[in-house]
Amino acid sequence: SILGASMINDSQSDIVINWTGGLHHAKKHEASGFCYVNDCVLAILELLKFHERVLYVDIDIHHGDGVEEAFYTTPRVMTCSFHKYGEYFPGTGAASDVGAEDGAGYSINFPMNDGMDDISFVNVFKPV
Repeated sequence: SILGASMINDSQSDIVINWTGGLHHAKKHEASGFCYVNDCVLAILELLKFHERVLYVDIDIHHGDGVEEAFYTTPRVMTCSFHKYGEYFPGTGAASDVGAEDGAGYSINFPMNDGMDDISFVNVFKPV
């Protein structure tokens, strides 16, 4: 993920994919949900070396809690997470979680209930 971000920064590529990336639960001081390092956060930090702002969109079934926590107080990174919510790991990502301090308004959560099908997801995702 860091190499991909570097390639974007160096204009070597417009799009990069890390098929084994997306370890979005790891926190600064703890592993979580099989994630021991948060490659998403590290890639965003690399992008911020050359870009004023980064938009992180997470469409995993689980809330991207580690990424949101890392950037919760900064306006330089907007996190947008579409995820199952309720009694489901990690149990975070309420619609009312919107960031804090200078980052207020830069965390966007779309918590979804059981039973979400493809058409319903597209109807939520596409307008955003």
